[in-house]
Amino acid sequence: MTTEDVGPGTGGSVRLDEPERRRQLPMWLESLLLLVLALGLAVLIKALLVQAFYIPSESMEPGLVRNDRILVQKVSYWFGGTPQRGDVVVFKDPGGWLPEEDLVGPANPVTKLMAKVGLYPSGGHLVKRVIGVAGDTIHCCDDRGRLEVNGVALDEKTYARKGGAACFGPMVPGCSWTAGPVPAGTIFVMGDNRNDSADSSYHLRKANGRTNDEAYVPVDLVVGKVLVVLWPHDHFRWLHRPDDFAGVPDPVPTTTRR
Repeated sequence: MTTEDVGPGTGGSVRLDEPERRRQLPMWLESLLLLVLALGLAVLIKALLVQAFYIPSESMEPGLVRNDRILVQKVSYWFGGTPQRGDVVVFKDPGGWLPEEDLVGPANPVTKLMAKVGLYPSGGHLVKRVIGVAGDTIHCCDDRGRLEVNGVALDEKTYARKGGAACFGPMVPGCSWTAGPVPAGTIFVMGDNRNDSADSSYHLRKANGRTNDEAYVPVDLVVGKVLVVLWPHDHFRWLHRPDDFAGVPDPVPTTTRR
């Protein structure tokens, strides 16, 4: 409290109250509001910016190892942006690419909530490298066992491995096949562990009722591009598009005879 004289001859003083203290919320209510705000922010970030996933298999070795935690960014594909050759992308199962057990997400309530806000990996997704985009033709392989995209061979030794195969583009029954032109609105993807990945080259063959169209992944199913390996800490690294894809020319438009 403070006092102030009212003037000479009054013989007294008047007490002036300090500004009334702001009322504070109970601690439990403040904590609850902060939690709700944090969850809302996490949902917004997941929807617009980044999302966490994990690597479920050996199909992307040697770069991405089983149980690696990765962060996927979505900004690159805003405003009409689309996946580019060489990008490592996460996408929803186009249908029949994953076994039933991999389609199931987290089981307990805590991990389910974390998955909802993007802090825990959810099920039903795959991670592969984009090899071809709309209009591209992919051929396996040249006389050195290299994939060719639009007639240009890729030197993939820095990020992909044959896994005992004779080429970098194995597909049952062997290393001689051609895919494409890739339909509009889709991409052709492959795992970096080329002899151990149920990818576009695997689904290219007709078997068990499959058609060639099932080899291509709709761009609408792509969640985003892998930005960084977060965990374990000794695997931490940023992912970049390999330089050899820069030399691939755009596909030559096909003309239709009348």
